[in-house]
Amino acid sequence: MLAVKKEGLKLSTLRAEDQEAPAISESFEAEAAAAPHTAIPSSTLVPFPLLLSAEAYCPWTIPFRSAKDPPGQLTDTEVTWIDVFRRSIEPFGKRAAGDTSVENAAEKAKVFEEKYAAILDDFAKDPNSHGGPPNIVTLCRLREECLTEAGFEDIFRKTKAEENEKALAMLPATLKRIDEVTDLKERIEVLVKGVLAGNIFDLGANNSAALVEGEGLSFEKSFQQLLPRPWVFDHVAEFQKAWLDRTWKKVVVFCDNSGADLVLGVLPLVRELVRQGAQVVVAANDMPSINDVTYNELLSLVQKVQVTVEDETISAGIDSGRILIVNSGSDVPVADLAHISPELAFAAEDAELVIMEGMGRAIETNLHALLTCDKLNIGMVKHKEVADFLGGRIYDCVVKYTPGDYVPTPSRVPKVPTHLSSA
Repeated sequence: MLAVKKEGLKLSTLRAEDQEAPAISESFEAEAAAAPHTAIPSSTLVPFPLLLSAEAYCPWTIPFRSAKDPPGQLTDTEVTWIDVFRRSIEPFGKRAAGDTSVENAAEKAKVFEEKYAAILDDFAKDPNSHGGPPNIVTLCRLREECLTEAGFEDIFRKTKAEENEKALAMLPATLKRIDEVTDLKERIEVLVKGVLAGNIFDLGANNSAALVEGEGLSFEKSFQQLLPRPWVFDHVAEFQKAWLDRTWKKVVVFCDNSGADLVLGVLPLVRELVRQGAQVVVAANDMPSINDVTYNELLSLVQKVQVTVEDETISAGIDSGRILIVNSGSDVPVADLAHISPELAFAAEDAELVIMEGMGRAIETNLHALLTCDKLNIGMVKHKEVADFLGGRIYDCVVKYTPGDYVPTPSRVPKVPTHLSSA
């Protein structure tokens, strides 16, 4: 199965001598749209094989309710997060209305707004409506379903293509700066900061979207302006030590946003892991969700990297299968490890390190998930509600390294702040 995916990638790689190739942003969009879609029915999704206990696994980090809460009564945390998602309706509706690929987009955008608002109203009246009670996974999924039902396939497609083009143009210089750091320990820190700097390019959170779109935030500026340490979770030293003490033979990376996040943050980290002897499986969403990269878009992107960026490690990694692109089976901007594609389960079963990247996959979900292998959660906090829950700051950073032999004890299990918990 994986060999087929790799061979498919090699056969569809663009040739450098194709002088009449379309502009990069156009070809990103066209190729991703034309690629065979590999939708995986929910009935075929399986648990992530490296979960310590699939039965005990809970995706979300913030508990919306406890067993003590009355079933038909909203908790304070549910009220808070329903409001968070309600505030997303206007910016999502505005972007949908501007989707030139959809006929009568403005009218259909209003349908989306009304449909999703009605669902949130229903939850406010009865938390058990719509398969409730609500959690961060269902609230994300219902928003995507409302967009689809209104007639929108991918309202961020054009923006993702443009951001990939910009980031790709910056990649050679970014890799050069990284390679100038000759000490591996220092280079690991630079790579970690690069992932964090890229992760602010998130159009699903109102705060970061305003920064990126309003002020034209650059990757370099984001890198230089990371909040001072210590961060809310600051395990950089632990991750450096683990990396220097061993060589992970296989690493799985759950990637997040298109553009600078993926190209300037995640890809250099993947490259370094390959350089140090690992095979890296990069897992991307099956279906569009916000500006997260999809599996088909990632295939198109790595083809572009091979053609436009002269980097031996990346090109050889893709050709040899040391870098594998796999469909995660996900349709939301978070990660529910109880439901992933069989392809990813097969590719990940012998992994020694799993990297969960981004606020949705690494912080809002899976922050405390226990695996049988080493795990790195890395991302930037862009929701004030998440920052408050963690006891951190808006734009705080999470670098949480959990070794595979970690054993939770009462003194090491994070306590839930009382003002955000119903327990």
